Amino acid sequence: MQSTEQAAVDAAITSRRSIRAFLPQPIPRAEVEEILQVAARAPSGSNTQPWKVRVLTGASLKKLSDDILHAYLDPEQAGKHTEEYQYYPRKWVAPYVDRRRKVGWDLYALVGLTRDDKAGMQAQHGRNYTFFDAPVGLIFTIDRIMEQGSWLDYGMFLQNIMVAARARGLDTCPQAAFTPFHAVIAESLALPENEQLVCGMALGYADMSKIENSLVTEREPVSGFVQFLD
Repeated sequence: MQSTEQAAVDAAITSRRSIRAFLPQPIPRAEVEEILQVAARAPSGSNTQPWKVRVLTGASLKKLSDDILHAYLDPEQAGKHTEEYQYYPRKWVAPYVDRRRKVGWDLYALVGLTRDDKAGMQAQHGRNYTFFDAPVGLIFTIDRIMEQGSWLDYGMFLQNIMVAARARGLDTCPQAAFTPFHAVIAESLALPENEQLVCGMALGYADMSKIENSLVTEREPVSGFVQFLD
């Protein structure tokens, strides 16, 4: 039988989804600070705490969105913006490529996009750069001197943010889609040269009237990825 505490933690983890449409309802700064303070209890090697966060709302959020969208939509800049680090594998193989294709086409099917609707797919992807209309956008950076272990630590910090948000009835969408536009983001936010973009994240209340938020991705059962060795 689950304790109340266990049930609450499990619910915060299992109810987390990538939300792609948010309500305009603002989030108090104190609540965002509280979420980040809780998330900062994430473990990190030798307590290095490698995370740095920019919290964007209002005019600063719109400015960054406008700057990225300008670069994203400008045909003269096509192909000029590439990731600074390799997020996805250079060569896709099963089962990873199958999972990736499924979530992509499941989302497109929900919003009525077909494989030949390139303009529609571009517009849907472009919604990343408005943080899916969330009232809070988070931009995460790391000092360039940090190595792979600190990036692993960073993932635990990001997960803590998403779980702490769910515990407060808020939703998120972690966004690697920002990584090709690291130079645009660095200029727009006046990032110091020693900081490297990790990702972005939308934070707010889900707009459950939007069909895209009905997407629930599948997960492998424990038997599919675990071996118990006696």
